[in-house]
Amino acid sequence: MKINWKQLIIAVLIPLAVGGLSALLSGGGMEAFQSLDQPPLSPPGWLFPVVWTVLYVLMGIASYLIYTSDAPKSDKYLALGLYGFQLFFNFFWSIIFFSLEKYLFAFIWLIVLWMLIIMTTVVFRTISKPAARLMIPYILWVTFAGYLNLAIYLLN
Repeated sequence: MKINWKQLIIAVLIPLAVGGLSALLSGGGMEAFQSLDQPPLSPPGWLFPVVWTVLYVLMGIASYLIYTSDAPKSDKYLALGLYGFQLFFNFFWSIIFFSLEKYLFAFIWLIVLWMLIIMTTVVFRTISKPAARLMIPYILWVTFAGYLNLAIYLLN
């Protein structure tokens, strides 16, 4: 399979832009987050942007694999539509959590995001198993984020 570098770069830039804009709009929320009572296993603040950058790159590659697959257009539209919808939820979670400091609502939002990621991954798997595998770290990190989110709500 020949790589279309332009399409791959665009596919990777889309989630990076979504995450970057969300982080920008979340502003100084990370400072307030650091001052909260933290649950066990809380990672250092510097780790969040590193992990999210890697996850956005993996997501972008996964979406590229779906977009360039030989699957019927209707299957690709469904998969990429779900992908876009979960990116929408991803975009707003950090704003709800960090900027608005609505920890319970952010947790509920995160549960919906988690379900959308799983649905996206399942649909991706019907088109490309490698694309689905690239989504697994994202599922694991959002599961961990759910633990942190709920614990912060309960501790604060």
